[in-house]
Amino acid sequence: MHFIDWTIIALPLLIVLTIGIFTQRYMKSVAHFVSGGRVGGRYLLAVAKGEMQAGAVVFVAAWEVFAHAGFVPSWWGWITGPVGIIVAIFGFVIYRFRETRAMTLAQFFEQRYSRNFRSFMGVLGFVAGIINFGIIPAVGARFMVYYLHLPPEITVFSYSLDTYIPLMGVFLAISLTLAISGGLITLMVTDCIEGIISQLLYLFIIVGVLCVVSWSEMSAVLGTRPAGESMVNPFDAWNVQDFNLWYVLMGVFLSTYGTMAWQNSGSYNSAGITPHETRMAGLLGRWRESGKTVVVVLLAAAAITYLGHPDFAAASAEAKSEIAAIGQPQIQTQMTIPVALSYLLPIGIKGALAAVLLLGIFGGDSTHLHSWGGILAQDIILPRLKKAPPPERHIKILRWSIIAVALFAFIFGALFRQTEYIIMWWSVTTAVYVGGAGAAIIGGLYWKKGTSAGAWAAAISGSIFSGGGILAYKLLGDTYLSDWLNAALGLVGLGGLLPAFTLNGVQISLFATLIAITLYVVISLFTCRQDYPINKMLHRDELPTGPDGKPLVPKRPWTLERIVGIDANFSRSDKWITGSLFAWALFWFSVLVVGSVWNLVGQTGAISWVKPWSNEAWLGFWHITGIGLPILLTVITGVWFTWGGVRDIRALFKSLKLYKVDDSDNGTVSDHKPH
Repeated sequence: MHFIDWTIIALPLLIVLTIGIFTQRYMKSVAHFVSGGRVGGRYLLAVAKGEMQAGAVVFVAAWEVFAHAGFVPSWWGWITGPVGIIVAIFGFVIYRFRETRAMTLAQFFEQRYSRNFRSFMGVLGFVAGIINFGIIPAVGARFMVYYLHLPPEITVFSYSLDTYIPLMGVFLAISLTLAISGGLITLMVTDCIEGIISQLLYLFIIVGVLCVVSWSEMSAVLGTRPAGESMVNPFDAWNVQDFNLWYVLMGVFLSTYGTMAWQNSGSYNSAGITPHETRMAGLLGRWRESGKTVVVVLLAAAAITYLGHPDFAAASAEAKSEIAAIGQPQIQTQMTIPVALSYLLPIGIKGALAAVLLLGIFGGDSTHLHSWGGILAQDIILPRLKKAPPPERHIKILRWSIIAVALFAFIFGALFRQTEYIIMWWSVTTAVYVGGAGAAIIGGLYWKKGTSAGAWAAAISGSIFSGGGILAYKLLGDTYLSDWLNAALGLVGLGGLLPAFTLNGVQISLFATLIAITLYVVISLFTCRQDYPINKMLHRDELPTGPDGKPLVPKRPWTLERIVGIDANFSRSDKWITGSLFAWALFWFSVLVVGSVWNLVGQTGAISWVKPWSNEAWLGFWHITGIGLPILLTVITGVWFTWGGVRDIRALFKSLKLYKVDDSDNGTVSDHKPH
C-alpha cells in the first residue's frame, strides 16, 4: 500500500464520519431512530440501501460464484429480469406493508395475527438474522488482512491471535458508532454518501483494471476450461454444480416469495415518504446495481487471468505461494481473488478498491446492526414490558440492543469455522425464518382468509424443516462427520444407516418453503370463521357493497400499464423510468430465449444451417454484454444517482426541520392499530 492508496482510503472515511456526527442532532424521537422519521426520498433510499451490497463480504461471495461458474449464472440470471421488475413495479408486499404504517415486520404480525405470534416471529427472525450476519464482519476483516498484506497472526502477551479478530473489532466499533448515534437518520445519509463515493470510484477501478489486464488475456484463460465446465458457454457447463440453471430457477421463486421477509435492512421498508416513493426506490436500485456488477466481474476475471495466464507467471508466483499457505480450504477459496488483486492492482487502484469495500463494510454492518438490534428491542423486549417506555428510555433500549448484536457478531465471527460457500450459508440461515414468514406476510397482506393458526403452522414448519436441513447438511453432508456417525451406529449394528445428504442450501430452502405455503393455505381454510378486514388494516376506504352484501369492484379496462402494475401514483417521469427498466429486462430475457433455442437446436443438428455458438463467439458476446454495456451504464448511473442522492439529502434535512414529533409513533400496537 502506497501513501496515495492510504490517502484515497482516508478521505472518504473522514467525510462519512464527519457527516455521521453532524446528522446526530436531527434525531429527536423513536420514529427518527427506527424509521428515519419516514421522510426518505427515492434516490436516498435506493443508494443508501444499495450500499449494503457493496461490502467486502458481498464481493467475496460474488467472486466465489464467478471463480466457480464464470459468466454462466449471468446468462440464466436473465430469466429473473422481467419477474423482478414486475414485482418491483407492483410494489409487491412492500407497498401494502408501508400502508399498514408498521415500523417492523413483527409489528405487522401483531396487527394481523396476534401478540404471541409477533413475539415468536421476533425471536425466530432475530436468531436467524444474527447467525446469518455473524460471518459477515469476519469475512470483511479477513479480506482486509490478506488484501493489505497484514500478518495473519499477532502476538498479545505471549498469546497468538488471528489478526482478523482485532481488525473485526475495529470495524464493528466504527459501524456501531454510526448505528447508535442518530439511528436510521444517520445511516440513511452516511450510506447514501458512501454509495455516491463508491459509484465514482467504480469508474476509476474499471479504467485501472483494463490498463493492467487486457480482454484478450482474460479470454485466453476464461475460454479454456474442460468440456462440460465452461465459464463462458452455458450449454457446455452442465457439469458445473450449485450455480447452474436450477439454482437460478429456484432463486426466482424464493426471492419473489421472500420479498421483504428478510429484515437485514428492514428499517428502510418503513422509511419512505410514501408507499410510492418506497416502490420507486426499489425500481431505481436495479439501475444502480450495474456499476457494482461490472466491477465484480472485471476484478474476478483479472485475478483469475493473473493467476492462470503465462504472461503473468513470474509476477504471480508470490501470490500463488501466499494462497497455498492458507490452511483452511474454504478460506483459501474465499481469499484467492483478494490475494491475487493485492499483487495485481497498481497504486491508486488498490486504494480505491479498499476504500469502496471499507465503505461497504461500514454501510452494510451498521445497517445490519441497526436492523437486528431494532428487532431485539421492538419485537422481543418491548412487547414484554407492561407499558411503553418514555422516548428517552426507549431509545436507550434500542442502543443497548444494537450493542448486544455487535458483541454477538464479534464473538461468533471469532469462533465460527466456515466450511461452505457464503451464499449457501446465507440461503440456509435465511430460510429458517423466511420459509414460514413469507407465507404469513403474503397471506396476511393479500388474503382475507389467512388466519393465525395458518401463520403459526407455516412459521413452525418452515423453521423446523429448514433447521433440520441445516443439521443434516452439517452432519451428513460433511464426509468426516457422516463417516463418524455411521461408524458410531455400527457399534450397535446400524452401520451405514445414514445416507449421504446431497441437498445444498437453496434446495433445502425450496422444500421448506413449499411445505410452509401448503400448511398456511390448508389450515387457514379450515380455521377461517370470518374474513379479515384487510382494507381497514391498510387504512383504505372500504368498497361500497351491493344488495347481496358483496363489495362492488369498479371495472377498469385492461391496459399494458395495469398488467405490469403502473397505477395513478406514477408520474410521467416515473413511467419512463419504469418502462425503460421493464423493456431492458424483457430485451435480455428475449436474448436468453432466442440464444437458448438457437444453441440447443444447433447442438441437435436438426437444422443444418443452425450452428451452436463457438467459444470465440461466446467470448465476444460477454465482452459486449458483460463488460462494455455495463461500463456505459456505470457512467450514466454515476451521474444520475449522484444528482438524485444529493437532492434527496437536502430535502431530508428540510423535512426534518419541520418535523412534528409524535411520541406515540413508537412501534407499539393497541387494539391492532399501530402507534
